[in-house]
Amino acid sequence: MESITWWIVRNPWKVVLATILLVFASSFGAKNIVLNADYRAFFSHDNPHLQAFEELQNEYNKVDNILIALVPEDGEVFNERMLTLVEELTEASWQVPYSRRVDSIANFQHTYSEEDDLIVENLFEYSSELNEEEIDNKKQVALNDPVLAGNLIAYDGGATGVNITINLPGKNQAREVPEVVEYVRNMVAEYEAQYPDVSFHLTGVTMTNNAFPEASQQDMKSLYPIMLGLILVLLFLSLKGLWGTLATFSIVIFSSGLGLGLFGWPGPEVTPTTLSAPVMIMTLAIADCIHILMSYYHGIAKGESKHAAMVESIRINFQPVLLTSVTTAIGFLSLNFSDAPPFHDLGNIVCIGVIGAFVLAIFYLPALMMLLPAKKVSQSFNENSKMTALSNFVYGNRHKLFYGMSVLIIALIAVIPLNELDDNTIEYFDWSVQFRADSEMISEELTGVQSINYSLKADGAMGVADPEYLRTIDRFAEFLREQPEVRHVNTFSDTMKRLNKNMNADNPDYYRMPDSRELAAQFILLYELSLPYGLDLTNQVNSDKSATRMVVQIDKISANEMISLDKRAVAWLKDNAPEYMVTEGASTAIMFAHITERNITSMISGVVGALILISFIIMASIKSLKLGLISLIPNLVPAGMGFGLWALFDGQVGLGLSVVLGVTLGIVVDDTVHFMTKYVRAKRELGYNSKQAVDYAFHTVGVALTATTIVLCAGFLVLTLSPFAINAQMGLMSALTIALALVVDFFFLPPLLLRVDRDSKDDSGSGAGSVTGKTDSSESSSMSPFSEPEQKLNQAQ
Repeated sequence: MESITWWIVRNPWKVVLATILLVFASSFGAKNIVLNADYRAFFSHDNPHLQAFEELQNEYNKVDNILIALVPEDGEVFNERMLTLVEELTEASWQVPYSRRVDSIANFQHTYSEEDDLIVENLFEYSSELNEEEIDNKKQVALNDPVLAGNLIAYDGGATGVNITINLPGKNQAREVPEVVEYVRNMVAEYEAQYPDVSFHLTGVTMTNNAFPEASQQDMKSLYPIMLGLILVLLFLSLKGLWGTLATFSIVIFSSGLGLGLFGWPGPEVTPTTLSAPVMIMTLAIADCIHILMSYYHGIAKGESKHAAMVESIRINFQPVLLTSVTTAIGFLSLNFSDAPPFHDLGNIVCIGVIGAFVLAIFYLPALMMLLPAKKVSQSFNENSKMTALSNFVYGNRHKLFYGMSVLIIALIAVIPLNELDDNTIEYFDWSVQFRADSEMISEELTGVQSINYSLKADGAMGVADPEYLRTIDRFAEFLREQPEVRHVNTFSDTMKRLNKNMNADNPDYYRMPDSRELAAQFILLYELSLPYGLDLTNQVNSDKSATRMVVQIDKISANEMISLDKRAVAWLKDNAPEYMVTEGASTAIMFAHITERNITSMISGVVGALILISFIIMASIKSLKLGLISLIPNLVPAGMGFGLWALFDGQVGLGLSVVLGVTLGIVVDDTVHFMTKYVRAKRELGYNSKQAVDYAFHTVGVALTATTIVLCAGFLVLTLSPFAINAQMGLMSALTIALALVVDFFFLPPLLLRVDRDSKDDSGSGAGSVTGKTDSSESSSMSPFSEPEQKLNQAQ
C-alpha cells in the first residue's frame, strides 16, 4: 500500500481525472431509479398478510379508494345546498381516472315497497326540488341505515363522504397513482372555490400510496440541502481549513453518486425509506476522510513533506479504514434479512456507497490533496492536551468508571422489555403531510380511516342465501359493533334484512333474515337486477355467491390494538361459526400492524450473522482472540443502551426502529476498530504497556473519533426532520446509538482493557504513566508516550 500511495501522490492528475470519469459514468445509472407509489412495496412476496389481502382483492372489488370527506362549517349536511354539492361531486367523481365505483348518500340505493313492487332508487336526487319535509324523511333514512351511518354520513349528520373505488391497471403505479390524486385534488379545488364554508379532506388507500413519494420529494427538497450545509460546516470546524473541507465534500458527493448510480442501472423502484440512503452515505463517507486527513495534517505539523505525510497517513490508516468500511458494509447488508424489501434496497445502496467512499478516500483523496494548495497546519494537530487529559482522567478513575458504566449498561439493557412493538400507519407521516391532517380530521368527524376485511365462506355456490349463514354473519357483525375500537361494520346481512322488510310491505317486524334459502335467493336476484351500472354487489359478494366480505371500519388505533381486535374476531368465529372460519382479517392496516414484529424476527438472524462475521474479521485483523472477544462488548452494548433509553422516554418500537441494530452495527464497530487497532499497534510495535497503549489510542484517534461521531450524529439527526416517521425514528435512534458508542469506547473500553489485558509492566503504581518506566507521580500525569522520537516506530516497522 505504501508503494501504491507513493505512485498516487506522484501522479495525482492521472488518478483524479480517472476517478472523475469513473464516478460520472457510474452515477449516470441514478436516472433509472423510479419512486414506487405502492404500499405493497413494504412487504415481501411471501408475506402471509399480503397474500391474504391479495386473495381478498382478487375475489371482490379492489379496496383501493379515495374518500372525500365534506365537513360544513355549520355542521349540517341535510340542507338543499349541501345535498346538491354531494350530488354534483358524486357525479363528477365517476370521471376520475380508473374509477370503478362511487358511493355516497346521494346515490345510495334506497329500497322500499310500493304495493307489490320493490323500488330501488338514489336516496338523494334532484335535491334542489325537495322540500324540508322530504329532506327530513330522507335524513332519517340515512342516519338510521346501518350501511350509511358511521360510514358515509356521520352519526350526528355533521359530515359526509364520497367514496371512489379505484381499479388501477398496475402497469406503472408511479405514474397512475399521482395521475388519480392530481385529478381528484383539482376536482376538489374547484368545489372548494365554490363552497368556501365547506372543508374537504382526502384519505384512502390511494392517498396513502401517494403520501409515500410525496414525503420522499419533501425530504429531497428540505433534508438534502440541510445535510450538505451541515457537512460543510462540520468539516470546516473539524479540519480547520478550506481545502481539506472541499476535498472531503467532493468525496461525499461522489460516494453518494456511486451508491445511487450503481444501484440504479437495472432500473429499480424505491420507496421513501430508500431515499434516506444518500444522507447516510454522505455521513459515513466523512469518517474515512477525517481519519486520513487528521493523520496527514499531524505529519505536516511535525515538518514532513506533503507527499511523505500522506503516504504515512495512508499507511497507518489503511487497515482501520478498510476494517471500518467492511464492517459498516456488512452491517448494512444485514438489512437484506428484513421482511420489508425497502430496507434491502437501503442496505444495498449504502453498502455500495460505503465501499465507494473507502476507495475514493484511499486513492482519490491523496491525489487531490497533492493538487490543492498546502496550508499552514495548526500545531493542535500535533499536540493534543485535551485527549491527554481525558486519558489521564479515565486511567485515574478506571475502577469507578468500570463499575459505574457496568451498572449503567446492565440497568439500561434490563429495561429493554418495557419497549412495546407497536405502530400506526397514519402516524408514519407528520402533520406537515396533508394526508395525515386529512386522515385525522376524517377519523374525528366522519368514520374510521383504517379497516379490517373478513371473507366469510358459505356452503358452496349461492350459499350466501342460506338463512342460517346470514343469521350467523349478522351475529358476528353485532359482536364487532360492540367492540370499542369499531366505528362501522358493513355486512351483507344488513342488506338482506332490509330486502326482507321491503318485500313484506316495509313491515318493521320483518327486518330480519328471510325464512328460506329460495326466498333469499329470489330477493338477491331481484335486487341485483334493479341496481344501476357500477353499484352491483361485487363489493360485498363474490362471483359465485359462495362468500361475502365484511368490512370493519375502526378508529385510529395502534398496531397492537388492531391485532388484539382481529384475534377477538377470529376467536368468535372459531367458537360460534367454525364452518365459516377465517384465519385472520385482511387489509393494509393488518399488514402494517404485523410488519414490525415480522421485521424484527427476520432481522435477528441477519444481525447475529453479521455480528459473528464482523467479530471474526476484527479478531483476524488484530490477531488476538482475547482482544477480539473484548471488542464484542463495545460493539453490542450501545444499541442495548439506546433501546433502554428509548424504553424510558418513549417505549414504542415501530418499523423504523426495527432495523436500527442492522443500520448501526457496522457504524458502531468503527469506533472500536480504530481504538483497538491503535491500542494493539502501540503494544506490539512500540512496546508500550496497557496504560501507555490506551494513552496512545486516545492521542492518535481520540479527536478523529470525536469529530466523526459528531458528524455521524448530526447527519442522522437531520433525518429526524423528515416528515416520514420511519426515517425520522431511524435517524434519531441511530444518532443516539452512535453517541453512546463513543461514550462506551471512551469510558468503558479503556478500563476494561486495563483490567483484562494487563501485562507484567501494568500495575497501579510503577511504570503506568511513561514509556521510560519512571514512577514519579508528576511525570505520570504529564508525560505522554508521544514524547519519544518517531524513530522508535520506524524501527519497529
